[in-house]
Amino acid sequence: MKRIVAILVLVATCNSSFAQEAEVYQEPSKATVAYQEYREKTTRPPYGLEKVLMMIKKIEGNDENMALKQKDYLTLSLREKFTYHMINAESYSQNCDAMPPVLDAEKKIFAQLPDAFGEYSWSERQLNFLHANRDSVMALITESVGRSNRVGVNYKKAIIEINGREMIPLLISIYNRDHKDKDILTVLMILMKNNEYAPFMTSASYKKLYADGESSYHAFLNFNTANEELIIQRANTFYNALPKKG
Repeated sequence: MKRIVAILVLVATCNSSFAQEAEVYQEPSKATVAYQEYREKTTRPPYGLEKVLMMIKKIEGNDENMALKQKDYLTLSLREKFTYHMINAESYSQNCDAMPPVLDAEKKIFAQLPDAFGEYSWSERQLNFLHANRDSVMALITESVGRSNRVGVNYKKAIIEINGREMIPLLISIYNRDHKDKDILTVLMILMKNNEYAPFMTSASYKKLYADGESSYHAFLNFNTANEELIIQRANTFYNALPKKG
């Protein structure tokens, strides 16, 4: 009898918890949904795009295996490989359900970027390509962004992966066109964090966003002129202090 009562109490508690969650849930605004979709957009490089899309189409439907066979992969030029990597992640990793849009996301500067490929991520072969061809990857991103004036989430991920700190002026230039893509500010902060830039590492912004690794995926700064200008100023100072080639 005691066990039955305990179970009923547990069920009631769970139902109460679910009811409370339902009560506090707020439908995101159209602006929030639109901005979330904007954040998740990738950029398709033009280099051999039709050829690469045809090759990817042949491996679609393989569920957890979205990798070209090595013999087919080796037929691609460097530019075509870049396109392939930017639009097709090979490694499948089961993730939890996608998180719903964060309320007022358009008014926030997030600590982390959204996923670029859903349940897929770059494989070891793909990461090796990015690092082995770091200068070429930065040059191709620069060339592509120069045409589209857009830095897709896949490009942002690639810049962070290869520690593309040389691209800070371009990122700031693209951001300053309309101040819309606040994830560019996120990239700037991650680059400073990954390079252990002292003025950023000792800042209140760092402590709020990255001091706790687990919570950083939900952390954000409020978007306002002061935070925007401070991030850009620190990133510029960081870039200007970098050793220059040649």
